[in-house]
Amino acid sequence: MDFADYCREFEREGERLVARVPECDVDAAVPGCPEWRVGDLLAHVGSVHRWVRHLVAVRATRRISPRDMDFARGPVGAPWLAEGVADLLATFAAHDEHEPMWAWGADQHVGFWARRMLHETLVHRLDLDAATGVAAEVDASIAADAIDEFLVNLGPAAAFSPTVANLVGEDEVIAFVTEGGPTWLVGLTPRGFAVIEESSRIDAALRGSPLDVLLTLYRRRTLEGSSCALEGRRDLLERWWDNSALP
Repeated sequence: MDFADYCREFEREGERLVARVPECDVDAAVPGCPEWRVGDLLAHVGSVHRWVRHLVAVRATRRISPRDMDFARGPVGAPWLAEGVADLLATFAAHDEHEPMWAWGADQHVGFWARRMLHETLVHRLDLDAATGVAAEVDASIAADAIDEFLVNLGPAAAFSPTVANLVGEDEVIAFVTEGGPTWLVGLTPRGFAVIEESSRIDAALRGSPLDVLLTLYRRRTLEGSSCALEGRRDLLERWWDNSALP
């Protein structure tokens, strides 16, 4: 996928999320985020879109706190969320994906944020689906890209998610295998973890559809609550789940 693809898919995910809002009970619990109600989820998504719009608009050279931005915070509802999506899309359209700027991930360019916002919005749309009783549905290629984006950016996330530093080991390898799609190998060393190209050994493997692997990686589904199969050492995957959450 390229920058235009990410923007187009972000627009689609934004439209799906906005379309769910009128039928939502804002006080309903969000199963994947037990500390949130639906209203909290919607406020978070709309605020993140506005935060990123400002970062890209000024091509920020450092992190700028949302508290230092004067963006509208509501009332939280479909029009407010739709406005945030449209404004962010317009800002992406006004910039080149290769323009350098601050990002918390490995890619320090505008393009990072288009990919990040697609998958941020996708995962929270799935959270909203779960809260409203809608069956989860994602194109397999988009789900696979979301898995890749999660794994690529998890290491830098240690800056604000300190438990990521606990993802160490003694050269064990975990495989995340999607049916009919890619496989990712993650090596755990005493110095940390990394996505690797190949390995002569696999100590644990998680196999399932791209959607189920994605939801399990994001801890939106337990192993038992998904169709994923575990092979090898469960303790390695439990260590991964215990320390890889993005706040």
